[in-house]
Amino acid sequence: MEIIMKIQQSTSLTPQEIFEYKTKWKPGYTVRLHSDLRSQGKEFCKVQMFKHQWDINEYTNVYEDTFMFEYKQDANSFAAQWPEYTNL
Repeated sequence: MEIIMKIQQSTSLTPQEIFEYKTKWKPGYTVRLHSDLRSQGKEFCKVQMFKHQWDINEYTNVYEDTFMFEYKQDANSFAAQWPEYTNL
């Protein structure tokens, strides 16, 4: 409950709190992205979302990474950035 209060008040979360929060919503909404676009995908997430709202599993398949999002609208906007390279 304390973590949720911090999120609502926009205060900084410790790495441990971020990890614990992510375990509650993961896997959430997933988007598979070609691994050649990994750095662009990470950069998009860093700019558009808070750290506790997304995560990545690298090399979940051949030339593929899986990004996980807490909210569906974040997953949709992420996939819209590279429609020809997502969820192949």
